[in-house]
Amino acid sequence: PVQKQVQVPMITKQQKLVDVPQVEIVDEIVDVPVQKQVQVPMVTKVQKMVDVPQVEIIEKVVEVPVQRQVQVPMITKVQKTVEVPQVEVVDRDVHIPVQKHRHVPMVTVAQKMVDVPQVEYVDKIVEVPVQKQVQVPMITKQQKMVDVPQVEIVDKVVEVP
Repeated sequence: PVQKQVQVPMITKQQKLVDVPQVEIVDEIVDVPVQKQVQVPMVTKVQKMVDVPQVEIIEKVVEVPVQRQVQVPMITKVQKTVEVPQVEVVDRDVHIPVQKHRHVPMVTVAQKMVDVPQVEYVDKIVEVPVQKQVQVPMITKQQKMVDVPQVEIVDKVVEVP
């Protein structure tokens, strides 16, 4: 390997004295006169005659009706499922014996009269007693002493000059 040598310059520091000029600021205070104008309102007095109405208080007792609440029974309807029997008709095939020399069996349908019983439903209405409960409110009366404030009106006549 080859090594290379490089010269690096060295920095030196040196102190030097420098004169810096100083600046001086002088403030001067100057009085400036200010003129103010103020408008003063002038008060004038006017006499006026005033009628003062007289107040009369009339008290009246008014009766307030008492409201009562009564519970009314409610009628509900209930649906009831009823089974209705269905009549089923059954067809029956009847084979009739045939003589042997015939090759094709013959099927005949025989009509038979059958008594079908009729079903009759008779509804019987049974009265079921219903007990009703009615809540009757109980009213209690209590006497209570009440202080009724009395208003005293004093008329004072003030003369205005």
